[in-house]
Order: sequence, then structure tokens, then C-alpha cells
Amino acid sequence: MNAYKKKSPIRQVKAFLRALTFYAYNSFVSHVPVYWMRHWYLRHILKVAIGPHSTVHMGCFFTGLNIRIGHDTVINRNSYLDGRGGLSIGSSVAISPESYILSLDHDPNASTFDAFPAPVVIEDLVWIGARAMVLPGKTLGKGCVVGAGSVVTKDVDEFSIVAGVPAKIIGQRSRNLDYSPHYAPYFNTDIIP
Repeated sequence: MNAYKKKSPIRQVKAFLRALTFYAYNSFVSHVPVYWMRHWYLRHILKVAIGPHSTVHMGCFFTGLNIRIGHDTVINRNSYLDGRGGLSIGSSVAISPESYILSLDHDPNASTFDAFPAPVVIEDLVWIGARAMVLPGKTLGKGCVVGAGSVVTKDVDEFSIVAGVPAKIIGQRSRNLDYSPHYAPYFNTDIIP
């Protein structure tokens, strides 16, 4: 799909307004230090499906219309969530600060540099370390751990611990997991410690 193909005037206006709503969130609303305001905008304006007791911290950057977040999930500050190709985040997931999750790529051999969507699936109880990157089209299996600074270039099996660039298996995680990461900022009025 080539983003530079001619669009009808109505489609251009709709695309501009959609882009404006994301710009407003990413430039202003995501920096408001009040949890319910950010979540209201995500749920009602950007139409991001966010489960109960999940928190999206300040400075997170959202793009694309196809993002679903389960319950009891924490997305820490300054993370990048790309829903252009589809992004499904399970329940009780912990995404550490400044992580990147990408769901759109380009064909490097295409003469027109065409983009193609590749959905990312993050299953329940996954822990993604700080500044990790998940590339398009990858699935992170239930309970797996992605080490800080890692780059996920292929699917990660359930309960595996991966680290490095590219991420490789370095261990196994306990299968006896029963937690919900309830970390919320001071201005979060939904979750009471």
C-alpha cells in the first residue's frame, strides 16, 4: 500500500481529522498527569479498547486504530504502541518504560517502498523489559520475558526468557504465575493501593 496515492477530498479530510486526534493525544493529552483524562481520551476519542484496571502511563505514543489492551496490564512511560497493523496485548502484561512495539513494516526490495501490516500479539502475563523492541508480526507467548534492550525478531515461546540483539532464549520462567501488575501513577483515581 502506497500512502502517497491520490485520495478523494472526503477521504483526505477524514484522514486529516484522524491524524489530528492522534497528534492531540501524543503531543498534549499523553502528558497530562491525570490518569482518567488520558484513559478517557484513549477509550472514547482514539477508540483503544482498554480492559479494567489497566494503566497507560504518561508519554506513551499511540498510532493506528487497531489496539486492544487486556485487564490488569501496565504500559509504562514513553512506550511506543503501533496499531497500524494490529496490536493485541493480553491481561496482566507489564511493559517497561521506553519499549517499542511495531506492527507495520516496509518491503526493502519494493521499488515503491510499500508498507505492509503485520499484527503483533502479546499474550497474558508477558513482561517486556525497558527499551525492548518487538518487530512486526511477532507473537510473545504466555508468561514469556523479554530482557531490557532486546530486539524480538521472531516469535517467543510461552514462559521463555529471551534477551539480546536479536533476542535469543536464555532461560525458562516459572509456569506458576498468579499476579496482576498494579502499578499506577499518583493521579490514578481508578486503582486504590
